[in-house]
Amino acid sequence: MPRFVQLWVYLSATPLFGLTATLVVYLLAQAAYNRLGNAPWANPVLWSVVAIAGVLLATGVDYPTYFAGAQFIHFLLGPAVVALAWPLWLRRAELRARYGRVLMAALLGGIAASGSAVALGWAVGLPHDVVLSLAPKSVTAPVAMGISEKIGGIPALSAVFAVLTGMVGALSGKYLFDLLGIATDATGMSARGFALGTAAHGIGAARALHVNADAGAYAGLALGMQVVLAALLMPLAFRLL
Repeated sequence: MPRFVQLWVYLSATPLFGLTATLVVYLLAQAAYNRLGNAPWANPVLWSVVAIAGVLLATGVDYPTYFAGAQFIHFLLGPAVVALAWPLWLRRAELRARYGRVLMAALLGGIAASGSAVALGWAVGLPHDVVLSLAPKSVTAPVAMGISEKIGGIPALSAVFAVLTGMVGALSGKYLFDLLGIATDATGMSARGFALGTAAHGIGAARALHVNADAGAYAGLALGMQVVLAALLMPLAFRLL
């Protein structure tokens, strides 16, 4: 026991704590996810967040200390997102043939995702800046924060909404697609993936990649398109409104 205490004191005071905690918790969550047959409710990202938050609260370790080590993994998010382009490159011929429909689907999907959130926030009487913070909820968190700042929202709140949206999409997507009767053949999985990437950005794309290669490729495409379209059009739209 004294050796464990010494190890804990050492890890909790160095960047190794954040790195070690993140890797260990995620590997355990991923193992449980695989053991449970990749059930959506067992999403390893969700349970990793819950577990790490619980550890930080229980041990009193502040977030900056944790992130000093976790930033090494955070840095890898950039290359990981870029790597999503590889499945798209393998499907470049079919994407070239479908580019018009794909662009229209991305545009309409983005409008529906943002518009429904803003309309719901307005309908329940949320403060104006909170409603604006909801607008980029279906765009990946770093971009959502930038858009929120441009349109008068609260960037930190937009990041929270974006993460929650991704989690909800990853957890509920399969059940909703089954309820809507969307097929599970190659075409159906592409549609599922594109919808998941449009509504639930990176977390949804990660879930799609776990399920099917076609779904993952189209989820990555939708994620990228939403980033570009939202960054270009959303500030303009709210300026005109």
